[in-house]
Formats: sequence, C-alpha cells, structure tokens
Amino acid sequence: MAVFLLKRLGFMILTLFLLSLLIFFAGQIVPGDPGRAVLGPFAANSAVQALDHSLGADQPLLTRYLHWLGGLLHGNFGISYQYQSAVAPFIRPALVNSIKLAVLAFVIVVPLGIIGGVIAALYEGRAADRVISVTGLSLSSVPEFVSGIVVIVIFGVTLKVLPVTASAGANASAFSQFRHLILPAIPLVLVLFGYIARMARAGTIEALNSDYTRTAVLKGLPEATVIRRHVLRNSLLPTITVIATQTGYLIGGLVVVEVLFNYQGLGNLIYKAAQHHDFVMLEAGVLIIGVVYVVATLIADVLLTLLNPRLRIGGTQ
Repeated sequence: MAVFLLKRLGFMILTLFLLSLLIFFAGQIVPGDPGRAVLGPFAANSAVQALDHSLGADQPLLTRYLHWLGGLLHGNFGISYQYQSAVAPFIRPALVNSIKLAVLAFVIVVPLGIIGGVIAALYEGRAADRVISVTGLSLSSVPEFVSGIVVIVIFGVTLKVLPVTASAGANASAFSQFRHLILPAIPLVLVLFGYIARMARAGTIEALNSDYTRTAVLKGLPEATVIRRHVLRNSLLPTITVIATQTGYLIGGLVVVEVLFNYQGLGNLIYKAAQHHDFVMLEAGVLIIGVVYVVATLIADVLLTLLNPRLRIGGTQ
C-alpha cells in the first residue's frame, strides 16, 4: 500500500507541475494589459507602463513564471492586480463557499444517482429502467444556466418559497445558508444525476452477470443479501471514479451557477478575475481547482484499492 501511495503522490506532483505551466502560460496569452485594466481606458500610457513595471508584468515570461512558482512553494499566491492586495485572503473564503455548495449538491445527488442506477439495473429493459435512463440523459444535456433560470422562475419568483440569491449574509445561521443554497444546488444535481446513475447502472449490471453473483444465488442466499454483500460493493467501483472526477467541476466549474445566483464562490471569483485581466487571481483560482481535482482523484484511488485489492497489486507492478 505504501508503494502504491508513493506512486500516486509522484503522479500527483507531476500533474500539478504541468498544470502550473499550463495555467501560467495560458494566462499570459489572454488578451489584455493588466495596467490598462486597473487604470481604465483613459489613463495615460506612461501611467500604464509604470504600473505594469511595478506589477512585474513587463518582465520576461520565464522570469515571471519562476517568481510565481517560487511564491507558490512558499504559500504566496501573489498580489492581485485588481485589488492591489494578497490573493490568498480572497481565495480562502471563496473556496469555502464553493465547498459548501458542492457538499450540498453531493449529499443530494450521490444517493439519488446510486439508487436510481441500481433500480434501473435491477429492472433492466423494463419501464423503470427506460424512465430513469432517459430522464438522466435528458437532464444531463440541459445547461446549468437554463435549469437555473427555470428553478428561479418557478421557486423564487412564482411560488416565492426560496430566495433567488445564494448569499445568506456574513452572520447567517446554518439553516439560512442551507435555504439559500438549495436553488443553486438543483441545477448541479440535475446535471450530475445522469452521469452517476448511468455509471451505477452499468456497474450493477456487470456485477449481476458475474460468476460470484451466480454462485451466491446458487448457494440460496436471499436476493437482498446478494445485492447488498456481493453486487453493490463491486458495482460502485466505477461510480466512485465518476464522483471523484466531478469534484473538481463542483468546486471550480460552477462559474455559470455562481454568477447566476450571485454566489461568492471560487467560480465567480475566477470569472471576475478574467473580466478584469487579473491574471494572478485567475491563475491562483484555477490552480486551486487543479489541486482539489488531483486530491479527489487520489482519495478515489485509495477507496478503490481498499474495496478491490487487485487494483493495488496491479498498480505496484
């Protein structure tokens, strides 16, 4: 297990290094001048050039990358062009807010997706299977901004049972925060339900047709026991991988949802940084998403090896 973890950690470090290269150099080719974005379109060129020099934006590309990477290794994300302040105090609360929304969406969609996929597999080819499969596929194809507007109109404007904004305030109670986050979570649940249900269905069908399931049935074990002890444990392996890959999306890919609901999360912060050509903030936000993604993938790998030791044995060869 130690060799397996060391190998995965090595891949994780290499992935983050390559990601830092991609993020930094991609951010530098985005059109726009940081000095001009901060001072406005009517500022004198001399003032813009002076600000670019003070920000280090006129230094060679490699020099800027090494300076940025060195700061990251010491926990320094740099100074925001837009706010003229350290980036870290903006990243931390935004990340916490995105995690709150992601956790709520996960708590709702993971049980629903798994239960829906298992039911569809148990009734393969019948009405329940077709309804769940078609519903999941249809919901996955609807963009978040469309489903978000629909739920706002229905539950926020027409019925007036839920607030249309996701921000509950600085000192809001846990219940108030939960109430404000329900509407933003619904579009995420609708999109992810189809993916999770589809993988749970495929894994369950494969487990039901396996030799160990047939052996358990021939031994005379009750159907519920066979499903609980033999089918679910193996059928959920691919589902865990899908859930892990969606974690990065939920943490940082919520730009549309967070902007639509005026939620101060990481996706909204990245969107505003891109608007104002705040490359330091933009690069830090995207890098944090990458870190969350690789950590979630590492956790998923560990869970998979605990549930299926054959993966651990194969991964160390």
